[in-house]
Amino acid sequence: MSHTVLVVDDDPGVLDVIAGMLEDLGCQVIRAQGGPDALDRLGQNENITILITDINMPGMDGHELAELAKRIRPELKILQLSGREPRRDGLPMIRKPFSFEELASTMQRTTGIC
Repeated sequence: MSHTVLVVDDDPGVLDVIAGMLEDLGCQVIRAQGGPDALDRLGQNENITILITDINMPGMDGHELAELAKRIRPELKILQLSGREPRRDGLPMIRKPFSFEELASTMQRTTGIC
């Protein structure tokens, strides 16, 4: 069964790499380049079951995005990404840069899928 993942990062290159890894894991991927774009896509697509978001983004950061996304879809599984931000709110986080194997392991451990 394929799962739909919304992946959010303000760096288009990083977004492409993460989306490619997720596609290789068998996920359907929807990309967003920031918080407002992600919230729009989340509201438009009920198939999204996982949100993977960078924490350090201009405007709306990943913490705020996660909080707002949970209000829209309480059952949403969330994984945060960061190269320098501390973990917060008890959400699972993976440190950038990461390998395909690290992403696969984290996805399996935190979401049980992909």
